[in-house]
Amino acid sequence: MEGAVTVESYLWVMLGSALGGVGRYGCAVLAVRHLGESFPWGTLGVNILGSFVIGLADVAVASGGARYLLMAGLCGGYTTFSAFSLQTLNLLHEGHAARAAANVVASVAACLVSVWLGHLAGFALGRGWL
Repeated sequence: MEGAVTVESYLWVMLGSALGGVGRYGCAVLAVRHLGESFPWGTLGVNILGSFVIGLADVAVASGGARYLLMAGLCGGYTTFSAFSLQTLNLLHEGHAARAAANVVASVAACLVSVWLGHLAGFALGRGWL
C-alpha cells in the first residue's frame, strides 16, 4: 500500500479487517450449509470474490482511507489464503490428493481471472462505461 502510515490509515485497515472477517465467516457458514464439507467451497468463493474486489479497488480507488479500507482491510480480512493452505494440507493428510490439487488449481486460476476482471471493471468505471 502506498502513502504515509498514519493512525487514520490503521483505523481504516482495522475497520475493513473486521468487516472482511465477519463476511468471510458468513460465507463459510453458508457454503457448508448449502454445499457440504467435502470441498472448501466457502474459502474458494471468498478468495475469488476478494480477488475481484482487490483488482477493482486497485484501479478504481486512487488513494486515501477508502483504499486502506478496501484493499488492506476488507480484502485482507475477507480473503483466506491461510485457511486455503491449511484446508489443502488437511485434504492431503486425509488422503484426498486429487481434491487438494483441484483446490490449488481452481483457487489460483479462478483468483487470477477474478483479479483481472476486477481490473477490467475498474477501467470500465474509470472511463464511464458502467
